[in-house]
Amino acid sequence: MENASVMAVEEIFTLIVMILLTGVLFSKLSKILKIPDVVMFLIAGILIGPAVLNWASIEHYPLGNQLILTFGSAFILYDGGREIKLRILNNVKITVGLLATVGVAISAMVASSAAMIIFKIPFIYALLLGAVVASTDPATLVPVFKEITIKDRVKQTVISESAFNDAAGAILVFSILAIIHSGVFSLAGNLRQLAVMSLGGILVGLIWGIILSVTISDTKYGIFHEYAPIMSIVAVIIGYSFAEKIGGSGYMATFTIGLVCGNKKKINLWVPEADFVTQLHVRETLAFVMRMAIFILLGTHVSFEILGRYWVGALVVVLSLMFIARPLSILVCAVPDRTAKWSRNELEFLMWVRETGVIPAALSGMITAMRIPHSDVIASVVFMTILITLGIQATSTKYAARRLGLLEER
Repeated sequence: MENASVMAVEEIFTLIVMILLTGVLFSKLSKILKIPDVVMFLIAGILIGPAVLNWASIEHYPLGNQLILTFGSAFILYDGGREIKLRILNNVKITVGLLATVGVAISAMVASSAAMIIFKIPFIYALLLGAVVASTDPATLVPVFKEITIKDRVKQTVISESAFNDAAGAILVFSILAIIHSGVFSLAGNLRQLAVMSLGGILVGLIWGIILSVTISDTKYGIFHEYAPIMSIVAVIIGYSFAEKIGGSGYMATFTIGLVCGNKKKINLWVPEADFVTQLHVRETLAFVMRMAIFILLGTHVSFEILGRYWVGALVVVLSLMFIARPLSILVCAVPDRTAKWSRNELEFLMWVRETGVIPAALSGMITAMRIPHSDVIASVVFMTILITLGIQATSTKYAARRLGLLEER
């Protein structure tokens, strides 16, 4: 038992060091080559994975793989929640709410229909594939929008949608996995489970978000304000674990914690300036490390043999997401929002921005580790979706915004 524990620790340490060193090197290369870093992280993962050097794989590091994917996803959703400002979100709440629910359903159905026709797999596994790739990516979008000065409501809509639909997509995936494991489909039962997961996660997130905000504030109850970065990490872990224990969604809980913390000034809670700056630096660094780790791990899952077998079908699924599912989602979810009064150029921009990233990558990794049937197809489609949407859409965001007249002067 003791030897097994020592081996597990060594396994995690080895994996972490390998990811950090590889990630730093390829992050530097991404700046030199002016390629999105997540694309370089995917390439790095392929190089150190079984496809090339075979230094890292799920079989070699199962515990470390699961730990990084779970905590990384939870922390990135927390970080994404903090980027959302309720003041701006209130003006576009109908669009965001519809995109994060109806939009996810539309994307999942379009992708699953394409997958079922192309790959000839059973509907439930095609639907699982569609659910995995249905959400967009705050971890990629936030850095992109930090580099360009675009209209606030457009930026907040895209970021808010990505944060909300990541949580919604994760809940949908776990609901489908529950159906696969139980072998039973009950519409009422599954809707009830979805409601419990969502509401349970939101409730836990609200409670821990408020507790965290109070204990690191400059009020008399802010007894841990000098430990704000540590308390943020603790809140994410506790929020995720507690929500999962009561049957809620840990991802929804961590996102809600971030949402509460990012808007705590609304309830007159302030973090002392020095502690806020420290927390900001730690949060951004840890989010970057987690993003790096997840994409490198996704790269290690890639098999050229499997990718070579499925790449044409995967490409068709990606194109259906980009040119059918996304425009359809915007037409259904944004056009009817009379409050927002979206212009044609804004709608066209929203149709173009739908990068897939961290949460689908993490979910794909988990599904592969669980050895779910057709997980090789799912992994191939996820890899192609991330590579194409980030390689094309993320790199052309500024160009699209300029062409559509949405850029603003600094």
